[in-house]
Amino acid sequence: MGEERAGPSTPPWGLQDLPSSLVGSILSTLDIRSICSVSAASRSLHSSASLALSFLPSLHLLDIAPTLDLLQPLLPPNPHLRSLKVDCRRLDDSSIADLARPSLQELCLVNCDGFGGDLLTTIGSRCRDLRSLTLGSVGPQIDINASDLEQLLSGCTELECLKLDFDLLSFDHNNFTEPWRKAPRNLKSLEIALVLSTVVTEMLSLTIESGSPPYYIKSSIFPILQKLCLSVDCITDSLVISISKNLMFLSHLDLHDAPFIEPTVTSDLTNYGLQQINPRGTLKHLSLVRSQEFLYTFFHRVNDLGILLMAQTCSNLESVCLEGFCRVTDSGFRTILHSCTNLLNLTVCYGNQLTDLVFHDISATSLSLKHVSLRSCPLLSNVAIIGLVCNTDLTILDLRHCRSLGNEALRAVSTLPKLKVLLLDFMDIGDLGISYLVHIRSPLTSLTLRGCKRLTETGISAIFGSSFRHSLQVLDLSNIPSISDNTILALAKTGVPITELRLRECPLIGDTSVMALASMKVEGGWHGSSLRLLDLYKTGGITSLAFRWFKKPYFPRLRWLGVTGSTNRDLLCALERNRPFLHVSSHGEEIGSVYSDTSDGWYRHINNMEEVDELEQWLLEGENEYDEDEDMDME
Repeated sequence: MGEERAGPSTPPWGLQDLPSSLVGSILSTLDIRSICSVSAASRSLHSSASLALSFLPSLHLLDIAPTLDLLQPLLPPNPHLRSLKVDCRRLDDSSIADLARPSLQELCLVNCDGFGGDLLTTIGSRCRDLRSLTLGSVGPQIDINASDLEQLLSGCTELECLKLDFDLLSFDHNNFTEPWRKAPRNLKSLEIALVLSTVVTEMLSLTIESGSPPYYIKSSIFPILQKLCLSVDCITDSLVISISKNLMFLSHLDLHDAPFIEPTVTSDLTNYGLQQINPRGTLKHLSLVRSQEFLYTFFHRVNDLGILLMAQTCSNLESVCLEGFCRVTDSGFRTILHSCTNLLNLTVCYGNQLTDLVFHDISATSLSLKHVSLRSCPLLSNVAIIGLVCNTDLTILDLRHCRSLGNEALRAVSTLPKLKVLLLDFMDIGDLGISYLVHIRSPLTSLTLRGCKRLTETGISAIFGSSFRHSLQVLDLSNIPSISDNTILALAKTGVPITELRLRECPLIGDTSVMALASMKVEGGWHGSSLRLLDLYKTGGITSLAFRWFKKPYFPRLRWLGVTGSTNRDLLCALERNRPFLHVSSHGEEIGSVYSDTSDGWYRHINNMEEVDELEQWLLEGENEYDEDEDMDME
């Protein structure tokens, strides 16, 4: 048999060779990041990617804050768009028409400081099919009146979830309550930040009449509400009673207050009010939090009796958060543990009378706790944690500010096989405790050691060789005076895939640490590729030299940077021009997502490892990635 003659070579087919309609159909199944990545491959694919944006079902831009000029190309006319989430930090009323799309079923707009009442009005008139709406920080300097709120509520008749995360304290009773008569009857979840408790009490007492005379039927304005989260001036008996009386199907209650003045006996939560919670036994989640943000105060009028009375109807609770109940003792907390047999999540903060006795027989219960927070409980000792770890399903453990806990507590914690988040701020632990922890077999993703001043560089460096080093993403080493650039060099050498690193108030951290992090490669990625948040506030050795390393191509995924307020403003301005999507904080506030266990999200923090570089490249296309003048400014 003779040899076959090889024919002329045929160039390989690629995606760009397919019919444009077919390419568009394929791209429409991808998310925004993937579409932007494909668009960079060729001009034909770029055109197809632009077309695919007209068929995209969702667009989420919460990692970056685009301007209107950068946002509009991503939001062409698109009748298929169902979900839109945008950080509106750099937007204002001129962008409302681009955001309020009639096809939307979910709309989430955060950091809306540049907007006014027109935002609510336009959403109500155009987004008739909305099921979920979140509005955060709508301009405090601009009036939002009752008619704006009424048009929003009357227009979005299909709304099921509503979150208004802005200041409503300025609304008086009539201005706030009357518009709620138009509230959608399908509303199942309502979250309101900063509102007077008396206003909420009056709002919940509103009724709607239905039927024909003389057989009128009065019903609640929220007939099927299941979740209520409120941040009020003061939690009172009247508020709790109104909630229990008017919300028949409530399964999730989250109340948070931060009093400006010490509550009086008639304007506070007492044992009687606590007894009125959950009369029908429908609650699954209960959170009652008194914050010390403005005044050092607690729930002084609640004691063990109140907890005992409440527990009689709360046996079905799966999640309990109690913060500021300073008069409740072991008897009260034990009642919760032994009555709530389905309990999975437990938070006790400022439990000034909570002792080891609460946990000494916890192994005799049927509990299988997964999330436990015991913040600022000064009487707890290592014995309590030894008893607690019999709950081997624990995934989140928060022991911050429990200053009597030490190394033996970490020895017990190291036996937990499923632990992912461990918060140990200001505990009395040293290198010996870390030596126990590094052998833990669980896939630990978050570890905070802020203020553990007995730790040395030797102990901290041992973490980078631990059994969980490949899963660790969030690390807080703030306010530990002994750590220096050598610690960060050890971190960079081992290539731990850190996404959030906090080094606040570490006087020995300097430029060398920034250089090391900028040069670190994780799994073959770009320089400093894993870091999304870096907090260097009040570090002692950071100079203008370090700012050169924050330019591209270093730290390509960095979204949050904390620096000292005295930093040269010219350097900060140049950095902001070079990295327009980088949130730079210089006033000492906590940056990024902070750990929180007082709401429905337990310890929400960034775990998303998806790259956003392709998206940034798309938004900045046509601009110079590297500006020589800015380079000179940075230097």
